[in-house]
Amino acid sequence: MSPTIDAGATAWLLASTALVLLMTPGLALFYGGMVRSTGVLNMIMMSFVSIPLVTVTWLVAGYTLSFDDDLGGGVLGGFAHLGMSGIGPDTVHGQVPELLFATFQLTFAIITAALVSGAIADRAKFSAWMLFVPVWALLVYVPVAHWVWGPDGWIARLGVLDYAGGLVVETVSGASGLALALVLGPRLGFRSESMRPHNLPIVLLGVGLLWFGWFGFNAGSALAADGKAAAVFLNTLVAGCTGMLGWLFVEQRRDGHPTTFGAASGVVAGLVAITPACGTVDVLGALVVGAVAGIVCSYAVGWKFRLGYDDSLDVVGVHLMGGIVGTVLVGVLATAVMTEGPEGLLYGGGFAQLGKQVLAVLVVGFYAFGVTFGLGKLIDRTFGFRVSKEDEASGIDLALHAESAYEHGVPGHGAMGGVNPLHSVFPSQAREDAVPGDDER
Repeated sequence: MSPTIDAGATAWLLASTALVLLMTPGLALFYGGMVRSTGVLNMIMMSFVSIPLVTVTWLVAGYTLSFDDDLGGGVLGGFAHLGMSGIGPDTVHGQVPELLFATFQLTFAIITAALVSGAIADRAKFSAWMLFVPVWALLVYVPVAHWVWGPDGWIARLGVLDYAGGLVVETVSGASGLALALVLGPRLGFRSESMRPHNLPIVLLGVGLLWFGWFGFNAGSALAADGKAAAVFLNTLVAGCTGMLGWLFVEQRRDGHPTTFGAASGVVAGLVAITPACGTVDVLGALVVGAVAGIVCSYAVGWKFRLGYDDSLDVVGVHLMGGIVGTVLVGVLATAVMTEGPEGLLYGGGFAQLGKQVLAVLVVGFYAFGVTFGLGKLIDRTFGFRVSKEDEASGIDLALHAESAYEHGVPGHGAMGGVNPLHSVFPSQAREDAVPGDDER
């Protein structure tokens, strides 16, 4: 009997695909609000241009290399569906149209590429970014997607659990972001000038859209409208909540002020961490995953000031570390009620699953970092990846796009006697913005 399309599952996946696509404009606003006022449009454009660049790449070769039958060794898919050849409206994947499944997976690839841009905000050539994205998608994202989610991927065969992208999306984007940050070097004024978010309301709007879209990201991965999707949906909500609470707890104890920006960052940290675990842990596990991620990531974002790498918008601190936290905790908190098989350490599964999760994080992280670093260096030496110091100092919106987001300046960011008003709200950042060598360093 040939497989048939399930109307309910198809309707839910159609909605989920739209939700995940909305996450990229949401990310654009989130990132746009986080940068300085002279780089808003460039930051937004880096996310938006990822949509067509990855879409074309995915439809030409990305989908078939990710999800076609394995060529051998679980490393890469085949070429049967180049240009989406052989896939029509009636072609079925499971119980949904394969064209819809391919589009759903495309939205994951898009936002993963867009996430990387946050690590190099305010200093990358837009032309270099447009060259980087499609090549990176084929060399980094596609192989890892096949390893983890392909029908015969070697990580999937190993038994590693990654429900919605802790490895494929979060670890890949975080490790790639770190590599590019090292290739381009720090921004002018890093560790000596204030580089706080210029528009927190836009940041919060972006986070709201991300959280909304994340329900499609995670619950849509069930590929069905059933109880499993409902459980994943609830886990996603819960982890976002405890991620926020964990981050605010750290800020209150460390700085004496729970901040709006901290609340937004905590939500994202919790959502990042629950992404690999949402289909493998119960509600209690989701509470723990979100809280741990909020606490860990709130400290991890400060590592860049101590170690000297300029991860502009904390892709490493939130996405890499959050992805690691969630992927590893699967090996601790996975329950057979959700997995219908494998269990984590606390549920009697021993160390086997935990070891598999750790191994996968290491392999994917090092692969993404190494290939991205090499690709970034190649582009930098041949075409140049970083804007000139003059363009960076004057503002890359005008230099690269001949536009400005704020023609008449940013309200509240005028001269105030040399005092940065945000330092009264973010005392810890005031210390981080001080010139290296003062008493705080």
